[in-house]
Amino acid sequence: MSILIFHFFKERKVRGPSLITCIRVRYCHHAIIIVQKNGIFLPYRTNPDELVAEIRQSEPLITESRADQVKQLIFRLQQKQGQQDHHRFCFFKELKAHILPLTNVAFDKSGSRFITGSYDRTCRVWDTASGTELHTLEGHRNVVYAIAFNNPYGDKIATGSFDKTCKLWCAETGKCFHTFRGHIAEIVCLAFNPQSTLVATGSMDTTAKLWDVETGEEVATLTGHTAEVLSLCFNTVGSQLVTGSFDHTVAIWDVASGRRVHTLIGHRGEISNVQFNWDCSLIVTGSMDKTCKLWETVSGKCVATLVGHKEEVLDVCFDLSGQTIATASADGTARVFSATTHECLVTLEGHDGEISKICFSPQGNRVLTASSDKTARLWDVQSGVCLQVLEGHTDEIFSCVFNYEGDTIITGSKDNTCRIWY
Repeated sequence: MSILIFHFFKERKVRGPSLITCIRVRYCHHAIIIVQKNGIFLPYRTNPDELVAEIRQSEPLITESRADQVKQLIFRLQQKQGQQDHHRFCFFKELKAHILPLTNVAFDKSGSRFITGSYDRTCRVWDTASGTELHTLEGHRNVVYAIAFNNPYGDKIATGSFDKTCKLWCAETGKCFHTFRGHIAEIVCLAFNPQSTLVATGSMDTTAKLWDVETGEEVATLTGHTAEVLSLCFNTVGSQLVTGSFDHTVAIWDVASGRRVHTLIGHRGEISNVQFNWDCSLIVTGSMDKTCKLWETVSGKCVATLVGHKEEVLDVCFDLSGQTIATASADGTARVFSATTHECLVTLEGHDGEISKICFSPQGNRVLTASSDKTARLWDVQSGVCLQVLEGHTDEIFSCVFNYEGDTIITGSKDNTCRIWY
């Protein structure tokens, strides 16, 4: 699924930006979706002129000059819809990226660069096309565990470390802008807000914190969990943050005030991952209790429990349309669920070890899994058929990611290498 976005912002207030309007135009499986205040699902053969006129009626900031740009984006998305995906990935290059095992990998939005974090206390920036190292980000005094680009901009990198600090770096030069100090235990997760004005960090000290990207100052400490904060995610407009904890609960926070809006109670085990869907109406959570749960954001109520796994759920994610959910488990299987009917659509079987990471392709028709059996696998979402096994690593694969176009994959392994697949 391709996403083309217009953002219009006011000046940022004390905590977080005030969004005037955000138009998102994207395609998914024979349809164009316009996301404004509400989702508008439109058929593939939508007349672009009529669609632009409808948008302009409700969004006065789309002027006549902007209207032409929106129309061109819709044309491009319609062309994308006609493309068939029969791409088979080929091994391109192995990068002996670090002297100790990797922790995570992440692309910038264009896919031209990616970053790797490691137990060797560094983060490295790589050129995807050539596989050459661009920068080594040095300065942490312990494991670099959580890493992220500030997509869609891609000009900054955040690194979270077991040394209890988060660092903000220039992606172009490798210069360190700020070191965020305040946590009293390891930082294990982080994220930029969509506007790239805030960084959120989650820590083993039971708190999450918000940091100002420009000044480097702490904006808020989010307290209330009674155990480690292992996962967090901003919604797509940056107004809310969700955190998942080893205390078996999930919390929704108002970013502007730092106030806890809801505590989601129902899991009977530690939370492994949390994620908003695209229109911010739902949250999915994975847990060591072998289930996933689907929650309504506004009310905080659990609307479904997704069952079937025989061991812990280690990862969970929405596709970009928010219509489908994928789960990965220590039982060696992955599952795909409908976010509307909550039924299991397919079970993905074939790995010989636990699956620690799962993600959808941007187009939404493929799922990628990473396993302790030293392989990654590519699956067809509709049929559940394994399309390809990505082999070559000599130890557990714990990280896998698509680029924005969906035509490049990076896998990261405990064998101290990452592999590029085209």
